[in-house]
Amino acid sequence: MTGAAGRGERRGWTPPLRRRRRWDWAAQAPTWQEARPALIGAALERACARPSGNWFVVGASRDVRAGGPPRGRTVGGVEVVLWRSETGGLRAGPGVCPHLGAPLRDSRVVCGTLVCHWHGLALDGGPFAGWEPFPVHDDGVLVWVRLDAVGGEEPLERPVVPERPVAGGAVDAVFTVVGRCEPQDVVANRLDPWHGSWFHPYSFVDLTVARPPRGEDDDTFVVDVSFRVTSRLVVPVRAEFTAPGPRTVVMRVTEGEGATSVVETHATPLTPEADPRPRTAVIEAVVAASDRRGFALARAAAPALRPLMRRTAGRLWRDDLAYAERRWELRGTGRFPA
Repeated sequence: MTGAAGRGERRGWTPPLRRRRRWDWAAQAPTWQEARPALIGAALERACARPSGNWFVVGASRDVRAGGPPRGRTVGGVEVVLWRSETGGLRAGPGVCPHLGAPLRDSRVVCGTLVCHWHGLALDGGPFAGWEPFPVHDDGVLVWVRLDAVGGEEPLERPVVPERPVAGGAVDAVFTVVGRCEPQDVVANRLDPWHGSWFHPYSFVDLTVARPPRGEDDDTFVVDVSFRVTSRLVVPVRAEFTAPGPRTVVMRVTEGEGATSVVETHATPLTPEADPRPRTAVIEAVVAASDRRGFALARAAAPALRPLMRRTAGRLWRDDLAYAERRWELRGTGRFPA
């Protein structure tokens, strides 16, 4: 394009990266006075009081494939098996064969039917011989299972799925890691944005909490932060952190590059409640979007980008799990709220 229209379009374009002066980790403003334990604790308490309807995230949708093997998960000490029918419908139920207790995660799916590898007992997803299916939901990115005996709440017909960018216009990746802590310790980590530039200097700089939560009617952390690309190049954004349920925290980019992108952190207990050695799975879905023309290339290259997105999440969670596990250890001493 040439002429005035072309010049106007070029003037409207802004580069996604910003160059900043050299940054000194020790010279940044301390955040410990803002990161008040009572404020974080109150946000956590409100999150834990919100209903989940007994729905638990168990993994990525794409990991349970039509024609593929069954997948086994454990939630709150309950073995769960998942598979798909011939038409792609999701099925879930107890992971213990009702005949003699075989682990159904090691069985086979034949023509959409789960066939036990010990004695050939076949399950099509409906009730059979004391085996009762679990309600299951596939939201296109994550798979959820409803376990009423584990959750102990009033059940909901569908899980509370966070709002995401328009399907087909984003690139998503799901990362999973397991830590020795309880779900609330993972949620508490995410409801403390003040640790970002201090604890993750390789990823974040210039982090400030523009507005902390003000209570039940305004329960959002508004954060200005720059994501590091190199030592001198950053991508500045404004993001909001919310906790729509007791085991979920959502970060949504509201201004800047990638607006509407979300990072959903779901904490799923693997062990029963009050287990002396609790284990929690952190299942994090990154759903990235952009209105830049070149983002279509990123969508086309999604299979190659997903491993990179998972590695980035893994680096952060290496440290954040240490935070969550430390919190759980100290709660056992009575020094921090249980």
